[in-house]
This record gives sequence, structure tokens and C-alpha cells, in this order.
Amino acid sequence: MSSEPALDTETLLRPADFGDASALVREAGWNQVDADWRIFLDLGKVFAIRTTGGRVIATAAILPFDGFGWISMVLVAGEFRRRGLASQLMRRAIDDLVAKGCVPVLDATPDGRQVYGALDFEDTWSFHRFTLRERVPLPEPDPPPSGTVIVPIDDAIGPRLCGYDAAAFGADRGPLLARLRGRLPAGELVALRDGAIVGFLMGRDGRTCAQFGPLVADDDAVARALLARALAAAAGPLYIDAADAHPAIRVWLEARGFTTQRPLTRMVYRRRTGFDDPARTYAVVGPEFG
Repeated sequence: MSSEPALDTETLLRPADFGDASALVREAGWNQVDADWRIFLDLGKVFAIRTTGGRVIATAAILPFDGFGWISMVLVAGEFRRRGLASQLMRRAIDDLVAKGCVPVLDATPDGRQVYGALDFEDTWSFHRFTLRERVPLPEPDPPPSGTVIVPIDDAIGPRLCGYDAAAFGADRGPLLARLRGRLPAGELVALRDGAIVGFLMGRDGRTCAQFGPLVADDDAVARALLARALAAAAGPLYIDAADAHPAIRVWLEARGFTTQRPLTRMVYRRRTGFDDPARTYAVVGPEFG
């Protein structure tokens, strides 16, 4: 029988714990890799509960931005579930963000939505995870709209890109975007019209799938063109967490072999409105990061 955990929610995850954290990810069937855990350690923190022997058996991560912050990676090892550990870690994460002056935000599965609703989180908008396992012959090409060019993201455009993204996300997340650079080069694209940014796409590698996101764009045509260029260059299975507010993009993805895996709901603590602009948010980074 497993030893009882030491219920010390002040314990923080360390790089030496990545093996235990990865075991939790594998057990849950999630997609994160060490580079994702490193983002939380560099830009936020991960609360961890350990056994008396030091093994990490539960986690919850926070990632603060300006005015709000993300809660994610709420994981508990199977043999330690139903002991209130997830709720304990959630409360610690909420309290920490609120103390920083940040409104907690999270992306919930249908089961999680019931739990988080009881913790005073309110629904804002929803999205679905789409998965591409087997590619199909591409339908008609999707060239950029007239006057729009799509080029790889480079260092020179970085500061302008962060400003464009912040207007849609609701806060500057430049340090997060910087840590995505280089993880999926085929998905690092920006759309320009008369020199102005009208959309961009990024991505990252994962344990089982690469993932496109964020995808921020002025309109459907730009979003399609960015995705088409990236999809033509990317190899292997893919995820994309696509916003329900853009049904035409969802149809476009399905025509290219993507299938729906699960719905998620963006929820905000004790308020009914979010901080982001759903009109320009076509796909999120992922439930981990917003």
C-alpha cells in the first residue's frame, strides 16, 4: 500500500521533480513535456504535494499575467485521488493569484467545469480540441488574402508581435511566447498587410502530438492562410484548440482530417467576462497557458 502523502502545499516543484511530474502527465494521457513544466518554474510556480518519501503525487500550476493569471496542471496520481488533494491545491493556487492582484482564469473540461463552478468560477467562452492523426488529400489551396503576405516569425518582429497579441489576449505574454519559439518552427508564422500585423500562429512540440496555438488573426481568411501554410510544412500528429466562436475554421479543420477530441470552457473567478478578445482568438496556446 502506498505511503500517506505529506500534505504540505507550500512545497514547490523543482527541476529534479520533472520525472515525477512527467509520470503524472503520462497517467492522465496529457501532452506536456519538460519544456512546459520549465515555463511554469521560470514564469510562475507549481505547487506540489509529496509522499513522505519525497515523490510528487499531485500538482497545480499558476502563471500570472497583468491583472489575471492561469491555473492549470491540476494532477493527482491515481492511488491518491478522492482525498481532497486537488481541491486543496486549487485553493492554494487561487489564494496565491488573488494575493498578487490577479483574477484566476482556467480552461475546464466538462467534468472540471462542474468542480470549478462550485469554486465560484464563471463560464466565458468555449473551444474544442481538434486532433489530426491521419492526413487526407488537401482540398483547394488557401492563399493569403490579397495584399497579405505570410512569413516566418523572426527576432525583428518580436516586439510588434507581442503588442498585437496583447491586444487580443488581454495582457503582455511576451515571455511565454519567447519560450515557444523554436519548438515547432513550421508553425511560427506572421501575416502582414502593408507592413502591419494582421495575424500570427505559433506552436510547440508535445509528448504525443505537436500543437498549433496560439492563432490570433483579424479575420477567417488570414487564420485559414496561416493554418494552411503551417499544416503543409508540419509533420506528424497535431492538436489545435480551436475557438467555437469561429465555426468556419472548425469546418475547415474537419475538411482536412481533424476530428473533435473534447470541449473546454474558459472560466474566470467570480466574474462573467474574460480579459481576452474572442473575435480575434482563433486558437489558444493550450489549457495549460491560455
